Amino acid sequence: MSNSISARMAQALLACAMLLSSYAEAADKLAHVTILATGGTIAGSGASSTTTVGYTAATVGVNQLIAAVPELAKVADVKGEQVFQIASENMTNQHWLTLAKRVNTLLAQADVDGIVITHGTDTLEETAYFLDLTVKSKKPVVLVGAMRPGTALSADGPINLYNAVLLAASQEAIGKGVLVALNDQIHAAREVTKTNTSTPDSFKTPELGMLGYIQGNKPYFYRASTRKNTADTEFDVSKLDSLPQVDIVYGYANVNPVALNALVAAGARGIIHAGVGDGSLAAPVKTALIAARKQGVLIVRSSRVGQGIIARNGEANDDELDFVASDTLNPQKARILLTLALTRTTDSKEIQRMFYTY
Repeated sequence: MSNSISARMAQALLACAMLLSSYAEAADKLAHVTILATGGTIAGSGASSTTTVGYTAATVGVNQLIAAVPELAKVADVKGEQVFQIASENMTNQHWLTLAKRVNTLLAQADVDGIVITHGTDTLEETAYFLDLTVKSKKPVVLVGAMRPGTALSADGPINLYNAVLLAASQEAIGKGVLVALNDQIHAAREVTKTNTSTPDSFKTPELGMLGYIQGNKPYFYRASTRKNTADTEFDVSKLDSLPQVDIVYGYANVNPVALNALVAAGARGIIHAGVGDGSLAAPVKTALIAARKQGVLIVRSSRVGQGIIARNGEANDDELDFVASDTLNPQKARILLTLALTRTTDSKEIQRMFYTY
């Protein structure tokens, strides 16, 4: 009898050992994803469960964000790091440099397979595009945010974070450039934009369309951006401590050159003109832009419309004026590309090439 009991105990111990081994093996197979938290609505809180506007952003730390979504442990080995704790309207060039350097440091490590960055939605598309041009790895980098604070009914932050980690841990996301994941959708950093002040479906890619969906714990890609990104770009911020000043001037009826002249006087090295229509230039502003260019300021024609290509030599003779056309980049993203371009060259023809490359 004792031999029989001993045999059963041995079998039970062996079964437990095999089970533990299988758990360990499963854990080893999980991708290692680091969540870099920067604040924003996804880390915000409101006075009540129905507070979806007028809440306070950037009040919840990264460890609390992770703890609120225990399902993350099923899709990745997750670690968190609080990089900033700000509302994203306060994002600056210095924040971007710090973030890009940290992302590149982490992605160079063998024990990091992907990065998720939690971010406020107001400037999320800008940070995403900056990283799309400065990250030096093909490993997935996914930006995620929320349109409602975590204290609200039907808060979108937890599911968005879960989907972002799942995406960053996936093989499908490798080499796709920096991605944005909200509302069960996958977007390219270059093309996505915020389109609504408050609704959860705010992030869209006008005309060109999103890259795919996240459904049933799996990303589905239907297209990819054709523009160079991440490891294939020529931009290196590893040794930069600052970025050149580039500002945006908005076009409108009855516009005057006061704002433009003030920005040039304040030291702007580049100006994005967010013109009406196809980047049209009102006469008084055109004169001021020509004068600024003669002073060495780089001028890029963009549009406030938000969709379409800016035709070079269309609404202005760019060749004659030595201006640059922004292609399909909206003003805020054109500013980012011109800022990085100016760390490489002041040749307008080279910068135009960059706008058609990235």
